[in-house]
Amino acid sequence: MGDTAVPVLWGGDLKNTLDFYRTLGYAVTYEQTRPYVYGAVEGNGCALHFGAEPRGTELPAESVICLVMLDDVAARHHAFTEALRTHYGKVPAKGYPRITRFRPGQSRFTVVDPVGNSVIYIQRDEPKDIEYGGSRELAGLARVLDNARILRDFKNDDATAIRVLEVGLGRFGAEAPRLDKAMALAALIELAIAADDPARSDTLRTELRAMRLTEAERSAVEGELRAAADLAD
Repeated sequence: MGDTAVPVLWGGDLKNTLDFYRTLGYAVTYEQTRPYVYGAVEGNGCALHFGAEPRGTELPAESVICLVMLDDVAARHHAFTEALRTHYGKVPAKGYPRITRFRPGQSRFTVVDPVGNSVIYIQRDEPKDIEYGGSRELAGLARVLDNARILRDFKNDDATAIRVLEVGLGRFGAEAPRLDKAMALAALIELAIAADDPARSDTLRTELRAMRLTEAERSAVEGELRAAADLAD
């Protein structure tokens, strides 16, 4: 057997932290409060350990990151989402703890635990040459959509994704292909729901419904709208 690396994250309120990982389906394998705080969980052959924060140190928010590689990231996100919904009565999407949303084709998501540790779950066969937005093969609104996708799905920066799409629509909307414009509006609808702005979402839906799209175009946009509906649910 080769080496095994085990990350040690901040424990915070250890009982609360371990209970959170229990909710996700991990088994607690170690829990100690004296003479020092230390705990461990394990699930799917992966162990996470938790120690005490250094005394006198103010922890930067979400600065402790652990990567977990797995074979089916979509199934894991679904399992975590259902477990969190059962435990909290809703899926926590803001503050601590929370889970980032997941869309078809995405290859990673992040869980932020009650302490602020970020555990990023990544599809094991995720392409090594991921295009992180702004592909030179794209132009106009298509390139804007690509940038917004990376900001939203990989960097979890919804606010910047919204600005990029709004500026892009203002600059390229009049000349862009109808499908690109419709996709940008649908993406903004989902982002408005994520920002808890139903009025903005309704306005965007009205604008999208007013567009004269072919059946094929509406079918292509449906995936974006389904992501918005899932998020609203």
